[in-house]
Amino acid sequence: MAKTANLNISIDPEVKSAVDGIFSHFGITIADAVNIFLHKVMIVGGMPFDMTLPKYNEKTLAAMQEARDISSGKINVKSYSSIQEMIAELDSKDSEDSEV
Repeated sequence: MAKTANLNISIDPEVKSAVDGIFSHFGITIADAVNIFLHKVMIVGGMPFDMTLPKYNEKTLAAMQEARDISSGKINVKSYSSIQEMIAELDSKDSEDSEV
């Protein structure tokens, strides 16, 4: 009976490089880390961390939808050719508000 089994996985090269550096600080390889993870899965009888979707409040959800609507063109927004143009308009609105 074999003492080990091979597992071939594909990961993003940038992720591999990043985790190689992290695991080397602990003196372990990616294979060691995968084995640790799999043993933890067996110990807890499932994923060793919570897998949940983020929960956002209504205001955040509305802002996210508004951003999607703007980027898809459902909502038209004013655009400026320069930051100076935008600041000039804001300054002119400030002076109008202070006169009232």
